Amino acid sequence: MTQQQLPKPSRIDWLTLLLYYIFVVAGLLCVYASVYKETNPMIWDTNMNYGKQLIWIGISTTIGLMILLVDEKFFYAFAYPIYVITIVLLILVLFAGTTVKGSSSWIELGGFRVQPAEFAKFGTALALARFLSGYNVNFEKDRKIQLLSSAIIILPMVIILLQNETGSTLVFTAFIFVLFREGLPGWILFAGFLLAILAVLALLIKPLYIIIGLVVLAALFLFLVKRTRYLILITLVVVVISGFMVSSIDYVFENVMQAHQRTRINVLLGKEVDIKGAGYNVQQSKIAIGSGGLWGKGFLQGTQNKFRFVPEQSTDFIFCTIGEEYGFAGSVLFIFLYILLLWRLLKMAERQRQKFNRIYGYSVVCILFFHFVINVGMTLGLMPVIGIPLPFFSYGGSALLSFTILLFIFIRLDANRVNELHSSLE
Repeated sequence: MTQQQLPKPSRIDWLTLLLYYIFVVAGLLCVYASVYKETNPMIWDTNMNYGKQLIWIGISTTIGLMILLVDEKFFYAFAYPIYVITIVLLILVLFAGTTVKGSSSWIELGGFRVQPAEFAKFGTALALARFLSGYNVNFEKDRKIQLLSSAIIILPMVIILLQNETGSTLVFTAFIFVLFREGLPGWILFAGFLLAILAVLALLIKPLYIIIGLVVLAALFLFLVKRTRYLILITLVVVVISGFMVSSIDYVFENVMQAHQRTRINVLLGKEVDIKGAGYNVQQSKIAIGSGGLWGKGFLQGTQNKFRFVPEQSTDFIFCTIGEEYGFAGSVLFIFLYILLLWRLLKMAERQRQKFNRIYGYSVVCILFFHFVINVGMTLGLMPVIGIPLPFFSYGGSALLSFTILLFIFIRLDANRVNELHSSLE
């Protein structure tokens, strides 16, 4: 590797790196507080989660620095092989995976467990960026390109769903915003949003009433606008598809989803009250956050932490540690810094000259945004509990390493944004 291939220090986005390490260190302290034991006070005690997390921070930092030293063209050239490797690992889990808390998505490696679904996120981001940045690719007008792009995203989703890992499966829906940036018609995004609303309504209202409402709205719409055969046909198709989806929601809910998933959704929608069962985690999380007040109880002073009232507090519910120990002020500061990171990444994505870099950058933003919104929403009782980590904060080696790789690849690509387009990237 020649010196010319290495990123110049002035071209590295140091603000993004600074925010990354702020989150990693703050996350380590939160993990330490959430599982702290007076008998094991040393933060480097590898018998405790915080000691293991410290090891993973070291591994992630080392790999992150190695990524910064790699020629940026490597990621374009090996995007497809990396994607294939992650798919093979996902398939391997189906046959040789370890089941943890009902999810068969782990591979045992010595004393550590690795979750390939986490690494499939940056593998898919690379493959999608490579495909859409190919020569003579017009995503906005070419239906074949749109279908193949969707297939790149859907393939890992299907395999992960077979591992009974619903949360990680849903993360891949964030790629729809990447496709929207590249020319996906806005009506598709809008239609998806409306279908999601109909799905929620179907769980609260009898499907027959919703179908009647759809027919009335369609009739009113056709009465108010200038009717053409095409418009009437489109309206009828929309009503039929919406009616079919509404009618099938109940079947999927009762026969496809698992019992604990149904209970969590019912609790979220207010159809059930189960503060000792499915709603226990969320209830205790809200108590922890609320008890923090304005300034919080202080580091290691959270009673919900000390007495282990919140299950999975070091992983899925790590945000309630912030709320209890650092209060409303600390929570607002955290949210502000995370939004700052997302905004910075968005600015970085938009300044890319190379299409591959831009698409990958948007993938990074969308994945982190999805995790951030859903995870914080879970702890506040605003989102269903689907078990996804808070990037850079939650305990877990696979998650920390995969998010580090995801972010550092983009930092490396951005460091050479001023280079002229390489012929293979045009």
